Amino acid sequence: MKLMTDGSEVKLPAKIPEHVAIIMDGNGRWARSRGLPRMAGHRAGVDNLRRIIEAAVEYGIKYLTIYAFSTENWKRPPAEVKGLINILEDVIDRELKSLNENGVQLRHIGRLDQLKPELQDKVKQAIKMTEKNDRLILNVAWNYGGRDEIVCAIKQMVSDGIQPEEITESLVGRYLFTSDSPDPDLIIRTSGEMRVSNFLIWQGAYSEWYATTTYWPDFDPEELLGALHVYAQRERRYGRISGNVSSR
Repeated sequence: MKLMTDGSEVKLPAKIPEHVAIIMDGNGRWARSRGLPRMAGHRAGVDNLRRIIEAAVEYGIKYLTIYAFSTENWKRPPAEVKGLINILEDVIDRELKSLNENGVQLRHIGRLDQLKPELQDKVKQAIKMTEKNDRLILNVAWNYGGRDEIVCAIKQMVSDGIQPEEITESLVGRYLFTSDSPDPDLIIRTSGEMRVSNFLIWQGAYSEWYATTTYWPDFDPEELLGALHVYAQRERRYGRISGNVSSR
């Protein structure tokens, strides 16, 4: 049993994944089921993220990657896109001080070039402010797409004069947005959808998946703990047969 900061006790599994990634899906449907506008669902999702970050720290997760805005999300109605960008700025303004005090290091994966310069600067300043923190590495995938990431890596390798015979999986990994993070051990998708949605398609090649019908705003620390228990029961074989798996 582990004593949480709120005084409660939880039973943690013996094996905790080092890196958990989450596709935070279902905000709009959560709102619609309550007769609320979609943006109310997105704001509820942000409020829930705070709870999950705190739980990840307490459970001993070292890396948490969240899918906040995909390269395809620009196709949504302009008012919703503008609202999501405003939420990003609002979260930085409201949450940065608390995240920094709690030892969370912020990183961005994806592209910032489509944001207004002032917001780009805010993101960069948040990354700089928290760069020494190591209690939890929080990768925020904003304007991120797995295919776009691989294309960017190929372009940079070509620009750097990398020869075909020099290209290895390890080298490609060093050119990805996530080069400073290990591959995710566990990827969680909320809301019941069963799609990869262009998320960490290189890094997630051997990740364990956990899908739940719970909409993201209702995915609480207890359900995160349940996902960790399910993960602990999995045998990660990496293409080998059962019983012949070395640690990796």
